[in-house]
Amino acid sequence: MSPVLGAALPDPPLALLLELTHRCPLRCGYCSNPLELEAAGRELDTRTWCRVLDEAAALGVLQVHFSGGEPSTRRDLEQLVAHAHALDLYTNLITSGVLLERARLEALVQAGLEHVQLSVQDSDPASADRIAGYAGHARKLAFARWLGELGVAFTLNAVVHRQNLERLDAVIELAVELGAQRLEVAHVQYYGWARPNLGALLPTAEQLDAATASVEAARARLRGRLRIDYVIPDLHAELPKACMDGWGRRFLGVTPSGSVLPCQAAQTLPGLHFENVRERGLAEIWNESAAFQRFRGTAWMPEPCRSCERREIDWGGCRCQALALLGDAAATDPVCAKSPEHAVVQRLAESASRGGGSPYLYRGARGAERA
Repeated sequence: MSPVLGAALPDPPLALLLELTHRCPLRCGYCSNPLELEAAGRELDTRTWCRVLDEAAALGVLQVHFSGGEPSTRRDLEQLVAHAHALDLYTNLITSGVLLERARLEALVQAGLEHVQLSVQDSDPASADRIAGYAGHARKLAFARWLGELGVAFTLNAVVHRQNLERLDAVIELAVELGAQRLEVAHVQYYGWARPNLGALLPTAEQLDAATASVEAARARLRGRLRIDYVIPDLHAELPKACMDGWGRRFLGVTPSGSVLPCQAAQTLPGLHFENVRERGLAEIWNESAAFQRFRGTAWMPEPCRSCERREIDWGGCRCQALALLGDAAATDPVCAKSPEHAVVQRLAESASRGGGSPYLYRGARGAERA
């Protein structure tokens, strides 16, 4: 499908997420990867990834995020970082840090790596390793200290939930101790792998209020020392988030096998065909793909979204969430208090908040596995 004759092309994307692989030693029960992981044999080769980077730079992309799975399982990671750096793309590595030795980190920095986003599961070592399903917390701390010694800017990404919220203050202090420039306190969002763990992970409203107060106090105390971004769980929200700053507006991602997506979870949506870089150029996909045009802008919106004053702020919210909770990807995101189906979210949040005794299920190669 091509754009309507004479219609303006969309603005170029600002950021490109390359999901180089789904391989990862961690088994986090809130993993954002698809329920069906792609095998290593289906991953794009080095030459194709480099072509994607070339096309991204020509399209106008400014920054590239190397992610996974664990992107350091790719032996060509240094080559890909160097290629992106040569194209004057800002390079960010999203990693668990558990597989990278110092020598390889130094090689990545020499190749042009400019920023690292390092995940932590908790401040307490035993709890962190239990949540991750992998004994890696000590390696994460060592990796963070190497970043400081090498002068690499980094963000500490703390995914928070019922299992670790009581130590949020300690997580914030850990970010300060490690020398992070930014801390992202991101509550789990409940689709993908997190969906089966809703009862084990979703905090109560009281726990969320306490966490929000901790973040606000830390922001005031650490102003000028540590930037703290805060993402609350959608199921406790009254307003939807602008998913990826709007469908097909600022962001695109490429899966390990080459499918191009407007958001990481978009493959859950039925009836949409996501084109592949093996078969079509990145610019053509961005500008012309029917999947990218489906929820781009505001014309697709139902009421009350279409006449809402926030329609170009939240861009209709999350399509994947509308599908997961209502069975209709084109519906108003039920997180929104103006949605006629908002009660669905309220009931789900209340029910899950009472489910603290639910078992924690790890991500497994063939599905969820009990802790």
